[in-house]
Amino acid sequence: MTTPHGYSPPPADGFGARRPAATALYGPHLDGDAMPGLYEELRRTHGPVAPVTVAPGITAWLVLGHRELLRLTREEQDFSHDPRHWSLLREGRVPADSPILPFVGWRPALLFADGQQHRRMRAAVSDALAGINGHELRRGVRVAAERLIASFADRREADLVPHYARKLPMQVITGLLGLDDRTGQRLVHAIAGMVVANADSANASRRMNAILLALIDEKRSRPGDDVTSALLHHPARLTDEEVLHNLVVMFVAGNQTTVNWIATTLRILLCDPAFRSSLTGGHLSVDDALDLVLWRFPPTQNFPARYATRDLTFGGQSIKAGDMLVLGLAAANADPSVLPPGGSPVAGNRSHLAFGAGPHTCPAQDPARLITRTAVDTIRHRLPDLELAVEESELAWISSPWSKGLAALPVRFTDPQLPLAQRHPRPDRADRPTHAAPQTGEPR
Repeated sequence: MTTPHGYSPPPADGFGARRPAATALYGPHLDGDAMPGLYEELRRTHGPVAPVTVAPGITAWLVLGHRELLRLTREEQDFSHDPRHWSLLREGRVPADSPILPFVGWRPALLFADGQQHRRMRAAVSDALAGINGHELRRGVRVAAERLIASFADRREADLVPHYARKLPMQVITGLLGLDDRTGQRLVHAIAGMVVANADSANASRRMNAILLALIDEKRSRPGDDVTSALLHHPARLTDEEVLHNLVVMFVAGNQTTVNWIATTLRILLCDPAFRSSLTGGHLSVDDALDLVLWRFPPTQNFPARYATRDLTFGGQSIKAGDMLVLGLAAANADPSVLPPGGSPVAGNRSHLAFGAGPHTCPAQDPARLITRTAVDTIRHRLPDLELAVEESELAWISSPWSKGLAALPVRFTDPQLPLAQRHPRPDRADRPTHAAPQTGEPR
């Protein structure tokens, strides 16, 4: 394994050696601007694999090295995706109300499976996503984006996180699943209540399951042109339970990462004059801009998790069987060993790890890119004089060990350029999306 310049691995004291002191990967002091410095401090102190805590009392290893992260994602025999290997969970040392459980608790879904079982479920998910009609999806995203912009255009100000970046992917993704708008809103509220891990989390989880099971029951008897129907009628023959939990994974992972990708791209456009000038002047395409964002600020900074299947030395650390390892996607993208001289990726370079790597590479990256590209392009053209309404240093962040997304992005503008049909939207239709219906068919 390569190690950073100036770093010397600790002596090999055997697997009984005391674990080095862990650094908290969560807390209000770790906003999006503080994270790059933390990753570099961890790299200098520990090398490519660093001890961290991801919740109170929950220790893990953060994989910071690019080469190490590729090995972590590719070698399933040493690093399983199944949390039932996790020693803290097996030994009952994870509190039932731990905020980490919604993300790492086992489900019969592709995110928590290895080998043949993973390949079977991934084939169904990949084929269902490949059946989405890209032209229809782009049109649906654009229409929904224009309706959202019209809903706040008269105010000449907005908060682009709750009013745009958070609403748009939810509207599109619930439509792709085959849910109507009202039921989609109920699903969003249920999942939000489940993830916050409070006294109502169990009820929220039950509400989520009830909504999705009703959808599955409907689509099994009356299939349509949607992702749920494609999963149910795929040759992989997923059970209703497997369809349920793969839908949960697709919705939770796909929705929040797209929210972050849209919001972060808009923040950089507003706060980085050189970036904005390059895009406006045609020196960067929108896709080039999106990839530079994925290099510097991936929507998911740290992704849970892999679990060691045996004792081994990895990245200079003594890893024990059952240890959790977290994919440090943002840190690995910034690994000096893979960046060109000067430390900045070249435009058009898509070798970043924002979507993971190996067998579990995100299967939804193409529709996520299309949604994000259309969302960014639409607001750039409809609100050409958009500017930040506060100082960049005043922006608020959501604190999580996994994602450092913006909590708010207040903006102002003076001259919205809306299509004629959207200039005076009816109040009861302003936020109503037009869903892009996927078309099931042959796999790519």
